[in-house]
Amino acid sequence: MTIEIISTNRVSNNATYQRIKHVSKSTKTDMIFGLFLPSNYEKDDASKMLTPVLYWLSGLTCDDTNFAIKAGPTAFEEAEKQGIALVMPDTSPRGENVPNVDSYDLGVGAGFYINATSPPYDDHYHMYTYITEELPQLLEAEFSLGCDNLKSICGHSMGGHGALSIALKQNEGQWASVSAFSPICNPTDCPWGKKAFEAYFGSVEKGKEHDATVLLSQQKEQVYDEILIEQGSDDQFLAEQLKPEALEKAAQSVGQTLKINRRDGYDHSYYFISSFIKDHLAFHGKRLTKKKRQLLVKKSSADQYGFSETQGKVITCKAMVARAPKQPLEHETITVDPPKAGEVRVKVIANALCHTDVYTLDGLDPEGLFPCILGHEAGCIVESVGAGVTSVVPGDHVVPCYTPQCCEASCIFCQSPKTNLCPAIRSTQGQGVMPDGTIRFKDSNGKPIYHFMGCSTFSEYTVVAEISCAKISKEMPLDEACLFGCGVSTGLGAVWNTCKMEINSSVAVFGLGAVGLAVVQGAKMAGASRIIAVDVNSSKFDDAISLGATDTVNPKDLPEGTSVQSHIVGMTKWGCDYTFDCTGNVEVMRSALECAHRGWGTSCVIGVAASGHEISTRPFQLVTGRVWKGTAFGGFKSRRDVPLLVERSLTGEIPVKHFISHKFYDVDKTNDAIDALHSGNCLRAVVKY
Repeated sequence: MTIEIISTNRVSNNATYQRIKHVSKSTKTDMIFGLFLPSNYEKDDASKMLTPVLYWLSGLTCDDTNFAIKAGPTAFEEAEKQGIALVMPDTSPRGENVPNVDSYDLGVGAGFYINATSPPYDDHYHMYTYITEELPQLLEAEFSLGCDNLKSICGHSMGGHGALSIALKQNEGQWASVSAFSPICNPTDCPWGKKAFEAYFGSVEKGKEHDATVLLSQQKEQVYDEILIEQGSDDQFLAEQLKPEALEKAAQSVGQTLKINRRDGYDHSYYFISSFIKDHLAFHGKRLTKKKRQLLVKKSSADQYGFSETQGKVITCKAMVARAPKQPLEHETITVDPPKAGEVRVKVIANALCHTDVYTLDGLDPEGLFPCILGHEAGCIVESVGAGVTSVVPGDHVVPCYTPQCCEASCIFCQSPKTNLCPAIRSTQGQGVMPDGTIRFKDSNGKPIYHFMGCSTFSEYTVVAEISCAKISKEMPLDEACLFGCGVSTGLGAVWNTCKMEINSSVAVFGLGAVGLAVVQGAKMAGASRIIAVDVNSSKFDDAISLGATDTVNPKDLPEGTSVQSHIVGMTKWGCDYTFDCTGNVEVMRSALECAHRGWGTSCVIGVAASGHEISTRPFQLVTGRVWKGTAFGGFKSRRDVPLLVERSLTGEIPVKHFISHKFYDVDKTNDAIDALHSGNCLRAVVKY
C-alpha cells in the first residue's frame, strides 16, 4: 500500500505528528489521516508491534487536523506519557467527484462513519469500512500499529456516535475500550441522525444498525468493563441531538457499566475536549496496557525463544566484557555453560545501568575482578534450570537479585524480620564465582570470565543461583521490571523498611538520581509532609517536584561559608525527621546526618562510597539523639518482596516509567548507556537485548 507523508512535526518530547495521504479502496478517493507516534515507537520492530493505538473520530465539519490543532498539545502530552499512538482520520471522503450538499450536517465533513447504500452517496461514503477494516490494515502493514487488536476508540459528537456504534458492532475483542465526548447517542431519534440516515440509507429504520442506543440494548451481557462518556451541561445540542439518557437507559437494561461525567458549565466545543482529554487517554491507556500485558504473557512462552533446543547445552552469545578498570567494555562472543545444581540460566531481555556497575568499572570496588561481566539490574526469562531447582521453570519471568534469599529455616538472616542480608552465597559472590566455586562464562579463547554480584547481566545469557531469582508476573514488561533489581527498590525500601517512616514526617534527600527520586516517591507515598530535595544539578528539581518534593536546595547556590546542613536546619528549625544520602560521597553523608532532627532524627546511608573512604562526624551529633544507619536493597527480602513490588506497579500504585530517561537497543550499546549515565541528565538507561 502506497502512502505519502505530507508533513512531520516533532511534538511532546521526541514524539512525532504526521499527516499521511493514501488512495482509499473503501471511499475511492484520496484520504488523509493524522498520526501521533510516541517517542518509544521509533526504536525497533518489537516495540512497534506492541505500541497501542487510539482512534479519534472527529465531529461534524471537521477534517483530520481539527483534533491535532485544538486538542493536540494536551492530548499528545498524555499519549506520550501513556505510550500510545493516536490516529485521527478525516470525517468523510473529499474530492471533485464526491457528492456534497450545502449543509454542514450532510455530505463532506459529515460521513457519520457508516457505509451509504443510497445514491449518490453509495459510491464513496464508506467510512465504516474505512475505519474498521482499511485503516487498521494500513496501520498494521505500514506502522505495525494495532496488531492483535491492540487498539481503542474515542470520538466527539458525530465521532462519538461513530466510536460507540463501531465498538458495539465490533464487540468480540476488536477494541480494548471505548469512550466519547458529547456523542450522538440515539441518532435514529434526533434531527442530525434522521437526516443522515434518510440520505445515506434511504430510511431512518436502516440506521438502527448504527445507533449506539439500539445496539447496546441488543447486547445480552456487559461487553466492556466500562464505557466512559463526557457531557457538558451547557451543550447547546444536548436535549435535541445528543440524548445521553437514552444510552444510559439501554446500559441499565443489559447491565453494561456506563459512566457519564456531566460537567457543569461546559459546552460542545474543543475547549471542552481539551479540558478532559487527558482523563480519556488515561482511561484507554490503562486498558490498552492491560491488553498489552496479556499479549506479552501469551507470547512469552519458553518455546518462543527455542529454549528446548538449548537446554543442557553450551550457549554461544554476545556479551559486554569488562577487561580492565577504566576501559570501555568489549563487545565479545562468549560461551555460557548450562546451569548446575541449584542454578538457573536466563535469557536477559532488558538491563538497566546502575552506578554500582560504573563504580566497579572505574576500579573503585575492592571486590572488582577482571575480566568480568558486569550488570545486576535486569529483567529475564528462564531458559533452563539445574538439578534441584523447584521455584522457577523455563519460560518464567524473573528479576535476578544481588541480595539472595535462601529461605532456609537454619538461616537466621532469612528468618529475621530485621534484615535481608542472607549470607548463603556471599563469599563466592564476592569472589566472582558461582556457589560451587566455578565459573560459567568463557571467552572465545576458552578463558574464564568472572561473574559479578551473582548476576552478570551485561550478557545475552547468564547463570544465577536459584536463591537469587525473584519470579515475577509475566504481565510486567521486562524493560520496566528490571528497575526493581536494584535502584528503585533500594530507594523505596530505605523509606518503608529501613527507616519505617511515619506519616507527616519531614525528609531531606541528598542526590536526585534514580535512587534519590525513588526515595522522594517512597516518602510521598508514606505521607511525608515536607520533602527537601538536594542536588548540585538544579535541572533535576522538576523531576523531584513532580514526585512529591516540596522544597529544593542546590548547595552551590548557598552563600559562601553556609553549609547545606546548617541551611536545612535553618529551614526546619531543628532539622528533618529523616535524611537520606543517595550520593556515595562521605562528606554528603555527614551533611545528611547533621541536618537530621535533634533528639530523634535518623539518617540513612544508601550511596556506596569508594573503597577506603570513611565517614566521620562529631560524636555529639549522635549523643544528641541522631541515628546513623545504612541499607542494602532497601531491606527488601528479594524473592518474597520483588514480586510484590511488581504487582503494586501493575496496579499503578508504584509507577516506574518515569525513571527510564534513556533507551538503547542491543547489548553492544551498553557503552552508550554508560556514557548517558555519566552525562548527569540520566536517571536510568535501559538496554533491551
